[in-house]
This record gives sequence, structure tokens and C-alpha cells, in this order.
Amino acid sequence: MRVVLRSDLERVGKRGDILEVADGYARNYLVPHGLAIPATDNIAAQANAMRRARDLKDAKDREGAEAIARKLVPMVITVPARAGRQGRLFGSVTHGDVVAAVEAQAGVEIDRRSIVSEETIKTTGSHQVSVRLHPEVQFQITLEVVPA
Repeated sequence: MRVVLRSDLERVGKRGDILEVADGYARNYLVPHGLAIPATDNIAAQANAMRRARDLKDAKDREGAEAIARKLVPMVITVPARAGRQGRLFGSVTHGDVVAAVEAQAGVEIDRRSIVSEETIKTTGSHQVSVRLHPEVQFQITLEVVPA
């Protein structure tokens, strides 16, 4: 069945895309949940309008993410944490701690889910953390973990 997506779906497509999906998936999930509408011949203009709106929003979001990246990359964010004598932390620096420090020191609000660092920070010193604010904008910020 051909459908036009009304919202972005991970691993399926983006808003305004015309897709061929299984009949049951369209009838039982996409259409009842308002995520897609059946594609007819007259719907092509509406799909084009959706794609244009999506592209404009995407460009605006990418611009904003690049501006934040330009501001954060040269900065060194200081994160205070309780540590022992050898520089080992009592616990670890969480993504929430990083977000709070960035907001306090740079005045930039980022979502904790945008931090994509796999390693946990358990020692004092300098650390690099990856941040992805947009699918095309990923950058590293420098954290300086100091004993509190």
C-alpha cells in the first residue's frame, strides 16, 4: 500500500515521503495513529508541501546546531565532582551533570540525550565528550573535571 508519512518515523522515512509499505502495517498502525495517510493521485501536491516544510525546518535546525557548536567547541567546561586523593571520583560524571555545567557556564541549553559519549567519566582531569545536536552536526566539547 502506498502512503504519505505525516511525521518522521525512525527507520521508515521522513514527513512527506511517499512509501510503499505492507498493507497490514498501514491499516493497523500508520493510518489509525495518524502517522500516515493513503497516497492517492491528488495527494502528491500535499506531499511536496510537507517535504518543503521539512527541508526548511531541517535547515533552520542545522543552522542553530552549528551556531551552538561554534560557541561550545573552543570552551573548556568545568565540572566539579567529589573525588578521592588519587583523582578517582565517588561515582561518575553523568550526562545530566554535563548538561547542567554547559547551561551554567555557556548559557546554552542542550538535551542530555544529545550527548553520545560511550565512556563514563570516573577520574578528574580533562575529557572529550561528543555531542550530536543534529544528524549532520556532531562535535567534541572539552570537560575539565575538578575535585569539589
